[in-house]
Amino acid sequence: MRGDGDGWVVSDTGSPHWGRFGAAGLLLRAPRSDGSPAVLLQHRAPWSHQGGTWGLPGGARDSHESPEEAAVREAHEEAGLVSRLVSVRASVITAKASGTSWTYTTVVADAPEQLQTVANFESAEMRWVAEDEVDALPLHPGFAASWHRLRTVSEVLPLSHDDQLRDSLPRTIEIEEGVFVWCTAGHPDQEPSRLSSRISSLLQVPN
Repeated sequence: MRGDGDGWVVSDTGSPHWGRFGAAGLLLRAPRSDGSPAVLLQHRAPWSHQGGTWGLPGGARDSHESPEEAAVREAHEEAGLVSRLVSVRASVITAKASGTSWTYTTVVADAPEQLQTVANFESAEMRWVAEDEVDALPLHPGFAASWHRLRTVSEVLPLSHDDQLRDSLPRTIEIEEGVFVWCTAGHPDQEPSRLSSRISSLLQVPN
């Protein structure tokens, strides 16, 4: 049922958490002009919980939704994102409420470019921020606590000029559980890194 997730869950320590069935947020990356990653952040409206801080578009899950469905829906509602342009790469549980089944899931995704956004009433602003500049902003405490787990390390994959894998880059790749790289295509004569073989094999698997 649409909207049945709105409501608070209280942990055994008395802390309130939004979302009767948990919550989810979208960590969306897109390439900048130099190929490095930008992250879409929400500047929370002053009246909202933790207003004035920066975090991810997201919110409560409804009873019938997966975390991925909830995160993409919330990003559409809060930022006007076109869902078909969002490619989900992975999901990470980044918060739990003790004594309950409540979780917050960060859904990691990519867009082919820095998509235009339309902020709704919950946002003072939506902004694409260079990944290495995220820490300079006053972050929502929950996002700040998990950001170090979610950020990427840059990797360049040597590829021939006609290799079809070039068409899928740049993008985020989860090279092992909870470990992410931002991969771009490099010159075919470039020395491969120790991760190149692993990245190539993962790119063969549709995602």
